[in-house]
Amino acid sequence: MGIETEIATFETEAPSWEIWSATHDLICRLVVMDQEGEEVLGFAALSPFSNREVYAGVGVTSIYIRGDVRGKGVGTALLKQLIRVSEEEGYWMLQAGIFPENRTSIKIHEAAGFRKVGTRERIGKLNGVWRDVELYERRSDIVG
Repeated sequence: MGIETEIATFETEAPSWEIWSATHDLICRLVVMDQEGEEVLGFAALSPFSNREVYAGVGVTSIYIRGDVRGKGVGTALLKQLIRVSEEEGYWMLQAGIFPENRTSIKIHEAAGFRKVGTRERIGKLNGVWRDVELYERRSDIVG
């Protein structure tokens, strides 16, 4: 999904299910399937920001939308639902690290109440090229 575009993740290959599952909240995982229930159109999930108690309730968003359904509201719907579920689970702040080139993800996050809090310059390399990541956050109005 986001790996091919090189504007959605630093990953260059999908992690195994075991690794992915171990690093994401067990409840805050959402999937949108096609009408037949056979193909994944997109997913959203949260990873805890840290395992330190002081950061309990802070999550990091992951959202991926299949290329042929981008721009059709799937990402917006997933993010809204992820926010609702995260608040039910006690998350008071969500963060998103987004490549500056990923204007669609930025637009979706901003529409959901995220605000840019800074740019992490040259935070990591993707295929040998240093990349910036813009840091967005959303604080809950009902939790925290």
